[in-house]
Amino acid sequence: MTARILVVDDIPANVKLLEVKLTAEYFDVVTAPDGPRALELAHSEAPDLILADVMMPGMDGFELCRRLKADPETAHIPLVMVTALSDVSDRVRGLEAGADDFLTKPVNDIALFARVRSLARLKQMMDELRVRQAASGDGTLLSEAELEIAEDLSDARVLLADSSETLAGKVNSYLAEDGHTTRHVKTVRDALDLAQSEPFDLLIVSLHLGKEDGLRLCSQFRSQDDTRHVPILLLLDEEDLPRLPKGLEIGVTDYLIKPIDRNELRARTRTQIRRRRYHDKLRDMLQRSVALAYTDTLTGVYNRRYMNAHLDRKIMEIAETVKPVSVLMFDIDNFKPVNDTYGHKAGDEVLSELAKRVSRGVRDIDLLSRYGGEEFVIVMPDADIEVAVTVAERVRALVADQMFAISTDVGALAVTISVGVATTRDPTETTESLIGRADAALYRAKGRGRNCVSSVELDQRGQRQAGLPVGR
Repeated sequence: MTARILVVDDIPANVKLLEVKLTAEYFDVVTAPDGPRALELAHSEAPDLILADVMMPGMDGFELCRRLKADPETAHIPLVMVTALSDVSDRVRGLEAGADDFLTKPVNDIALFARVRSLARLKQMMDELRVRQAASGDGTLLSEAELEIAEDLSDARVLLADSSETLAGKVNSYLAEDGHTTRHVKTVRDALDLAQSEPFDLLIVSLHLGKEDGLRLCSQFRSQDDTRHVPILLLLDEEDLPRLPKGLEIGVTDYLIKPIDRNELRARTRTQIRRRRYHDKLRDMLQRSVALAYTDTLTGVYNRRYMNAHLDRKIMEIAETVKPVSVLMFDIDNFKPVNDTYGHKAGDEVLSELAKRVSRGVRDIDLLSRYGGEEFVIVMPDADIEVAVTVAERVRALVADQMFAISTDVGALAVTISVGVATTRDPTETTESLIGRADAALYRAKGRGRNCVSSVELDQRGQRQAGLPVGR
């Protein structure tokens, strides 16, 4: 994969060295000599990742990181600090400022390229979610701060896979300070079983699980639906660093060198939990936005647009299945007086309860939709006219046989519906034609006194059997 990398350093030789290395790996590189220029380029160039030196005059790397993370337009850009500082306290300070990782000078090329690819891949995935959410919502790209998740990062569930009881006790103690709950397992099998049975916000995996390979566990976590998007923090020893690039490649999101420092563990955990909750919030918002595109807000059933597309597909499938498709169209009898007498709130309550009752009366493969106002349509694949009329009668009875409770002094209303049924076995018939025939049958039901079911096909069949002119 390729990505745009912003390199920030006040020493030209350092900038040139990183630029040459990254360009050779086919990354697009943009450079800045100081913090203020980096802030400008972060907005104008939209980088996928920022590599920033810590020790710079004027605005150091810590201050640059704080400003980038405080700005909604740049807060989502991963930032790696490149520094000669190696103390744990410096790493913690950077992590608390919002940095995603540290690379110590002289930078190891393998670690550099692996980290850049891992973070750039993660950023592009998050960008896709943000764009899809904006496209399906109000058009606004939302940052972590705007989703109001940055402050409350407590009460997370953490799974720790490590063979040491001593280390598990330390991790549990450190994370409990931030209100997190840790579940400890010692084997790959136990880790996979627990992750499938319980939800987790973070997975902490030791590279060595007794005689088992922690990276294999990480790859299995990434292959399963329940844990595919849960961040993974890898624990490893200094001598195991050559294996880190493979871990990042298969989906590890962060790592920690043993022996574990309390503050660094807590800082890295907060970063990963923040990212996890941001990701989950975006996905939830996206799913809700998409749902709004094809469901009716009041009743929760499908809307007219989705029903038309669904019916189009079902009619075309007749050519392959040779099975009929039926349509039930119904509306509430004398609904206007309900709104006029008791108000639109009461009318909405009737519509919502109607949708719930009808949903209980149709088959699992049937699709209920609100056509408009008090009109509804049910699409019934693999249903001939007799089956469709039977279901229509059942739906009619579900509505008529029990009063509808409403929040007025009246308390309850008697509600009935009239139903029109139409069926087709012709894959070339249009949706408009089939709906039109069901609508015509609905008006015949209205003409017969309401609270009944009518089908043009059955009416015509009965007329033929009686020797009467069809359509009389």
